[in-house]
Amino acid sequence: MQLQYRHADQQDAQNIVQLVNSAYRGDSSRAGWTTEADILSGDRINTEGICRKLEQENSVILLCLQNAVIIGCVHLEKVNDAAYLGMFVVHPVLQGGGIGKKFMQHAESQAQTLWGVKKIWMYVISLRSELVAYYERRGYVRTGRFAPFSSEIGQECQLVDDLQFEELEKQLD
Repeated sequence: MQLQYRHADQQDAQNIVQLVNSAYRGDSSRAGWTTEADILSGDRINTEGICRKLEQENSVILLCLQNAVIIGCVHLEKVNDAAYLGMFVVHPVLQGGGIGKKFMQHAESQAQTLWGVKKIWMYVISLRSELVAYYERRGYVRTGRFAPFSSEIGQECQLVDDLQFEELEKQLD
């Protein structure tokens, strides 16, 4: 499995939107194990949201490609002396084969290279125990901090009550 990585640009925005929404929401997301289809409906992100992330200072969207096809993406943003990792996606039909592990290692390395950070952190919906466990296996630890759930684009519909984010962080070597 040969993977390539590159930074996204504006021309990638629509492909990123399709990938992210297919991996998190709707029936297409059920092909993978990271689906949020039972707790949220509606789009996870839109083109305008992707373009804002691409234009923002100290913010990149890293793409994972296989045979020149985008199969994964992650948003990295420098926040103070750490990096925020969000919107981490591997195409649903390719999940479970080790791509995510390799892609995450590359993303962490990129954050260190770009900004010299020693810590990376993320928010995970606290109900997603299997996802929290996945990140714990990758070296992330629960901080005990929680934040209210908020939508990036304001068009999501919660299918369960009391959604919240749990913060996870990892010290980078």
